Amino acid sequence: MINKINFRHSILFLVLSIFMTSFDYFRNSPFLFVCLLLVASIGISHGALDNMKGAKLLKIFNLKSMLTFYVGYSAVSIIVICAWLLSSTFLLFLFLLVASYHFGKEDSEFLFHSKKFFLDILFFLKGSVVISAPLLFHYTDTINIFNTIGMNTDLFIFSDYYFIISVFFISIISSIAIVLVAKNPYASILIIDLCAILILNYFCHPLFAFTLYFCFLHSVRHSITLMQDLDKDLSKSIKMFIRKSLPLTIVTAFIFVVAFIFLMSEYDINSSINKVIFIGLAALTFPHIILEYILEKNGT
Repeated sequence: MINKINFRHSILFLVLSIFMTSFDYFRNSPFLFVCLLLVASIGISHGALDNMKGAKLLKIFNLKSMLTFYVGYSAVSIIVICAWLLSSTFLLFLFLLVASYHFGKEDSEFLFHSKKFFLDILFFLKGSVVISAPLLFHYTDTINIFNTIGMNTDLFIFSDYYFIISVFFISIISSIAIVLVAKNPYASILIIDLCAILILNYFCHPLFAFTLYFCFLHSVRHSITLMQDLDKDLSKSIKMFIRKSLPLTIVTAFIFVVAFIFLMSEYDINSSINKVIFIGLAALTFPHIILEYILEKNGT
């Protein structure tokens, strides 16, 4: 069932990508406030059920108070922000590595019933297209984004054209390899997704392309998995997901808005939005991945 839903979702996302890039209006502009609004709503909503996963985590460690989970989760986010303040390049470089694996894994793992180490490598390489494609197609705009969030772009991984193009093609090969090893009739979904990602990154501003991918492919796909866990009846699970995810989504969106207002006192609009989106996502991604990792290792 989930394979069929994901297949239809991938087709719709590809059609959306082709449709939007067919108009000059959607090309070259970063649509800053649109990106912030989408990330702070649809984008972060796929992690808004982490409190339910946190309840499972507490059972593993024989703890009862949800406050313990919220404090621990928030502490990791605060540590990430502090790490950015102390060494922005190190934190952001680590985030790019973690994000590549996270994107590759969560966009692909539904095709597999068993988990093997070599798949994790392929997932990481596959997910790196989200980083390498904008560098290849819109180098200057992508470097400008990295600069505004504190990344040292003099590193060879950003300045060496042959390295960037090598990572790009290795990522494409990895997507094909996953399709071949999956032995799943729906594995072609990954090729459809890859085409959509390349189309968006070729025609659109890097921030806008990333936002569309993150919100309407990555976030929606993960949300579909969460909905299936809530109830096999899709019509019921959608309502349940919205009801259960809305509280934390609203709280997190509020924090994003407050952070944006605070940053606007020190930086321009462009820098403030870039910082809120990427530093905010880093602060959410690390505890989210740690939670997923612990639950996975404990077979939950």
